[in-house]
Amino acid sequence: MSLQLMGKKRGMISIFDESDSFVVCTVIFAEPNVVVQVKAAGKDGYAALQLGAFKILKLKKGSVKKPLVGHFARAKVEPRRYLAESRIESGEEYQTGQEIALDYFLGCRYVDVSGVSKGKGFQGVMKRHGFSGGPGAHGSKFHRSAGSTGMCSSPGRNLPGGKKAGQMGAKRVKVKNLRVIQIDAERQMMLVRGAIPGPTNGLVYIEKSRKRG
Repeated sequence: MSLQLMGKKRGMISIFDESDSFVVCTVIFAEPNVVVQVKAAGKDGYAALQLGAFKILKLKKGSVKKPLVGHFARAKVEPRRYLAESRIESGEEYQTGQEIALDYFLGCRYVDVSGVSKGKGFQGVMKRHGFSGGPGAHGSKFHRSAGSTGMCSSPGRNLPGGKKAGQMGAKRVKVKNLRVIQIDAERQMMLVRGAIPGPTNGLVYIEKSRKRG
């Protein structure tokens, strides 16, 4: 059980670290997440924090549903664009309205980042699964197909779970043990080594790595 903060992927850059090594990093922007609700094991059956992220700058009528308007009002918190819940061991040290910034990760060497990967639509087996394909000559009649997927029998069937053409991407992906290169609390930025899922300005969830954090 680990606390997850919400941020946005800003893009990728390359820098030189303290040992003059060339490092490719991803920039994550994370405003302070605010505690909207604290759930206790005795009352709710489990301990968790509900966090809100990114203020709605131009708040218009209807941009926030009525149930959420009352939910934010009870917590005395300005409406946020995103809400997420994190399971924790105990919520006694937290209270509604409290802000949790990137300072939470100071001293942490590794983090896990999850998000929704880029959707690439319906793709064939060569792009989706890395199949090598058939010969390129005109007479082969087998170029980018999957080949045989059934059985040489009658009646036969396709076994479930086989690699076939289909929807690629647009799935929840978690990348573990990304090394924290730099945290700029003043600019609300974090640099992590390597790539993270999602497009530019996509929502991501950051948490301390359990094994190496």
